[in-house]
Amino acid sequence: MSDLMKVSSNPHIRSKVTTSNIMLAVVIALLPAAGFGIYNFGLDALILILVTVASTVLTEFLYEKGMHKKVTVGDFSAVVTGILLALNLPPKAPWWIGVIGGIFAILVVKMLFGGLGQNFMNPALGARCFLLISYTSIMCNFECDAYTGPTSLASLKAGESVNILDMVIGKTGGTIGETSMIAIVIGACLLILLGVIDLKIPGSYILTFVVFVILFGGHGFDPAYISAQLAGGGLMLGAFFMATDYVTRPVTKKGQYLYGVVLGLLTGIFRIFGPSAEGVSYAIILGNLLVPLIEKITMPKAFGKGGERA
Repeated sequence: MSDLMKVSSNPHIRSKVTTSNIMLAVVIALLPAAGFGIYNFGLDALILILVTVASTVLTEFLYEKGMHKKVTVGDFSAVVTGILLALNLPPKAPWWIGVIGGIFAILVVKMLFGGLGQNFMNPALGARCFLLISYTSIMCNFECDAYTGPTSLASLKAGESVNILDMVIGKTGGTIGETSMIAIVIGACLLILLGVIDLKIPGSYILTFVVFVILFGGHGFDPAYISAQLAGGGLMLGAFFMATDYVTRPVTKKGQYLYGVVLGLLTGIFRIFGPSAEGVSYAIILGNLLVPLIEKITMPKAFGKGGERA
């Protein structure tokens, strides 16, 4: 039947914004963090980023070819997954870690659930949590040629002093893409200016986390401690680039605010009361699982029978 004869319900709105446009914007926004990671950690970081991206793109291509489906690698979603996963890996992790993580992210978390738009959790974070469980010693080893010893966030949890300026700039150990708060915020500002994301989720996430730290962190309203918590670990990268994932976030406005609050609470609980200094990845994964419930309780009621009256 001709497309002209198809009947569908209103509204009939067409947008020039495509998935590939959005994903390409995210790729560009991630370049400052990736570039600083390469500058900070050297050739090892570059190789790990390239290998991880290649594994995600190739896995998606081979799966769709093998299943006789339309090849969608041109929408850049696999590239985004690969970059995000690589930015969440230690710079000295062996190259095969990126390959295993990339295959798991695309094949298990994304494709086996129906592909883009059907996955119930962020593929990059799902793969990172899988790698953390399977290869804990590798994923928790942040020592490299430039930095030795525990990360700044681990030192902070141990009650040691940290250099906040170094944490903001990125002159510290950690995963490839989480160290420079400045680079992450530059990329986030680009996404906000382009209208790809807004501040509902990141803002409520960060604000809730700050309030939690003030109440339960044991330091009260200590600007230095709060700044170190914000600049350390993957909080900024997670808040702006992974919590805002279109597929795994709530669609309702109230739901997005509530989702951000849940992520802030979970991150605070993991960081303050948990054995690990970090907690962003697990917080977002658990938040993804709660999205159907959040949408159910925040979905506006329709006008008419059973709904609200005007």
